[in-house]
Amino acid sequence: MIERYTDHAANERTFLAWVRTSIAIMAFGFLVEKFDLFLEFASKSLATRLPSIGGQLVGNIAGLLLIALGGATMVLAIIRFRQTSLDIDSADTRPGTGDRIDIILTTLLVILGAALFVYLSYTLISRI
Repeated sequence: MIERYTDHAANERTFLAWVRTSIAIMAFGFLVEKFDLFLEFASKSLATRLPSIGGQLVGNIAGLLLIALGGATMVLAIIRFRQTSLDIDSADTRPGTGDRIDIILTTLLVILGAALFVYLSYTLISRI
């Protein structure tokens, strides 16, 4: 039996949750980045106006930022998994690492989400 198996199993479950979250963030970024392509094709078939170049740029940048944040989240998950694994196996008591990077990543995601909300609200209101 592995010493402190339950702690290691909990650490691995947490790591896998971080990986799932990272994949979801990157998939959402891909969706945002490619949604403008869908709008371009849909507007041709519906004979409506094309999305503006600025709108396409905002969608592309936001999508790429989400993909990059998903990648950064995955790197952070790997680092935290390894560090926690070493802390579990350590005989001495170690202080917590803090949540500064977690808060920074979450804040960046909230800011990006708010910017997307404002942009989509602006485009919706401008069409009315």
